[in-house]
Amino acid sequence: MASEKEGALEQEQNSVFDAKSELDETQRALRETTLMIEQSQGEITKLMQRNTAITSHLQQVQNQIEDMPVEEIRMAYDSALDAQQRLFVMRGQLEKLQSDKIHYDRYQIALEKLISGGTNGSAKESGPGTGPLSNVEMLVDAQEAERQRLSRQMHDGPAQALSNFILQAEIAMRLMDIDPSKAHEELSNLKASAMGTFQKVRNFIFELRPMMLDDLGLIPTIRRYCDMVNEQAELDVNVSVSGSERRLESYLEVMVFRAIQELMGNATRHSQATTLKVSVDLTDDLIRITVDDNGKGFDINSVQEEKNLGLKLIRERAEMLGGSFEVDSTAGKGTRINFSLPAPKK
Repeated sequence: MASEKEGALEQEQNSVFDAKSELDETQRALRETTLMIEQSQGEITKLMQRNTAITSHLQQVQNQIEDMPVEEIRMAYDSALDAQQRLFVMRGQLEKLQSDKIHYDRYQIALEKLISGGTNGSAKESGPGTGPLSNVEMLVDAQEAERQRLSRQMHDGPAQALSNFILQAEIAMRLMDIDPSKAHEELSNLKASAMGTFQKVRNFIFELRPMMLDDLGLIPTIRRYCDMVNEQAELDVNVSVSGSERRLESYLEVMVFRAIQELMGNATRHSQATTLKVSVDLTDDLIRITVDDNGKGFDINSVQEEKNLGLKLIRERAEMLGGSFEVDSTAGKGTRINFSLPAPKK
């Protein structure tokens, strides 16, 4: 009994040590973000002053538009467009930095509470929700990390593009009577940008909840998702399906798809891989998934899985459903992840 308490105390002390290291890193990131916010605010102030001056000049051009050369008019509008775009970009960057600061502030508070609770001189009895990162906390953290990633993508992609659409449309309208050919060029660029942004929005919707998962099932959705990753990332994605292709229980299809999505996301963002293989094997009572990349890999013994919330949640869900989860990786030699789940025929 004493050895169990000593083990619990040692585990708690290690967790507190990890939390302190994480707190130091978070505080460093918070200081850098705060400094960048101050710099961005200063830059925005300068751009607003420049934008005011350019707008005033543009008003003078409009008042004398009949007497001015076309080239001078075009230069004035180009300068105005450039100034407005720079201002929109900087404002977008500032919003992103402010969002990051809020995230770091909240994370710092959580870590400080964890350290305070773990250094009270005694190891707490374990129970539901106790420990440095309970399952519920880990689930919430993983969900928030994914939401933050998607919000950044939406901000840096479609949201920024829509701001540019407004500017391009305004410039095209003003050029319509002055230089129809230039206006036509602006409208053509606007159409191309809109088509690209529309595709990005569709991809975001697919990542959030692919409707075809409900309509067509797991295997077609996996193939479509792999095609999408293949198009977007500098990565050669191959999919192979074997066994008896069929529909599974809804909760199982969602769980398997989200697991594959997480594993492919890790490989795309972190592994520096050039090829990625996804294998799905459906037997009469089991589904086996293998995600294999040729990236930089890692030393399993030196990496705590608990720090990768996505992997830990996949393992826990697989084992909870009576399945298995294995990671095989070596630094410099890629990573292979296998998991299996009971999938009896309906």
